[in-house]
Amino acid sequence: MFSRQRKARVLFGLSDIILTTLAFEAAYRTRVLLPLHFLFYLTLERKALLLGVTLLVWVLLGIWLEVYDRLDSAHPAVILRDTAKQCAYGALGLVIFEYSMRFDLSRFFVLFFASLAWILLVLFRLTAGRVVGVIRREFAAPHYVMVVGTGERAQRMGRDLEASGNYGVQLRGFLSERSEGAPVEIVLSGVHKVYPVANLQTILSEHVVDEIVFAVGSESLADLEDVFLLCDEEGVRTRVAVDFFPHVNSTISLDRLGSTPLLTFSAAPYDEIRLLVKRVTDIAIAAAGLVVLSPVMAAIAVAIRMGSPGPAIFKQVRCGLNGRRFLFYKFRSMCENAEELKDSLEHLNTRETAFKIPDDPRLTRLGRYLRKFSIDEWPQLWNVLRGDMSLVGPRPAVPSEVDQYKRWQRRRLRMRPGLTCLWAVSGRDNVDFETWMKMDMQYIDNWSLALDWKILLRTIPRVLTGHGAN
Repeated sequence: MFSRQRKARVLFGLSDIILTTLAFEAAYRTRVLLPLHFLFYLTLERKALLLGVTLLVWVLLGIWLEVYDRLDSAHPAVILRDTAKQCAYGALGLVIFEYSMRFDLSRFFVLFFASLAWILLVLFRLTAGRVVGVIRREFAAPHYVMVVGTGERAQRMGRDLEASGNYGVQLRGFLSERSEGAPVEIVLSGVHKVYPVANLQTILSEHVVDEIVFAVGSESLADLEDVFLLCDEEGVRTRVAVDFFPHVNSTISLDRLGSTPLLTFSAAPYDEIRLLVKRVTDIAIAAAGLVVLSPVMAAIAVAIRMGSPGPAIFKQVRCGLNGRRFLFYKFRSMCENAEELKDSLEHLNTRETAFKIPDDPRLTRLGRYLRKFSIDEWPQLWNVLRGDMSLVGPRPAVPSEVDQYKRWQRRRLRMRPGLTCLWAVSGRDNVDFETWMKMDMQYIDNWSLALDWKILLRTIPRVLTGHGAN
């Protein structure tokens, strides 16, 4: 059933390719035929290149914005919004490609193409759920599933399987672990028979069963070893519901080390491809930022040295990914002996765990401006380039703060720390420590490349205006 959902995403991607091609061709022919002031024409080679890039961008945007994951179940308003985003970003990508390749595209063509693509995609997507459902019911072979277990866990699985009817899934019935005292049938949305698990061999011989889901307690799995072996010999696919584990925040996957299968629980992002894209983006932007800002940073360093005694760069040990220690850099915004004065100012601290003082008396005159506009953070681009930090992620904490974390707060260490985060764009120093930690958990649980870019774009006006900084 899960593979059918993946197939649905592939079909939606293919529909985007077809409909976007139609919109591109219709917009191009319309613009060529219109008697406007400037003639517009593309050679066959340029047209093919432009169309190829357009289709690639459109599909990648659909994947990035997770449009294909909810098309056959989304609310019309969500479909309108997601399609508008995809077409707007796609048109922007087309314009960027045009300038990089020095194509002379008609602005009318780009706008008309994006608008036409939006109309065609919306019309298809608003009816996609019903169309896909009809195709699955009428033309796809039903996928028969049985559930081992009769308790609440098994019945919950049964209800989920019934809800997957639009994907061609049919619940064949339940298998009871017990030979005595088991119900004869289970009533959910429909009525389903309950068979003794000892009769499984006969059931497989007389009925079509594509898949068996084990929805029993962990203590029962060992007793069902013979059932697993039977399914293996019969070639029946089996799945085990592992909701008896208390890892409420974890993503579950199956890996293999040598010949040993491993059930993996990940409470932080683990998609290696997307994390690699994130790292490549970090390197590219950090390197470009250091090159562009280096003259200004050199001038700031001189101004800091002239304004107060002490080094221009402040160094401090911070906790990084999974608790790794690293040397953290920033422009010095306080007096030289700021760390020595910390204990005497403890009574002014406004945070529960982190040390934060409004209008900190240790700040230098220049340091107040560096802090307000986050200029003191610029040297951390070197930390990003080295891999100690990322552009977006929970802010790195000092070890003494980490030692005071509650157990649930330590999960923020499972993500590479960043220059900016949800906290930075949601109030900065005006956010209390508990809310700050919850925002970091929210970021980790909902992380995506799109979320990183949203945070980066929201950070720019915050930094330029100094909003929320003490």
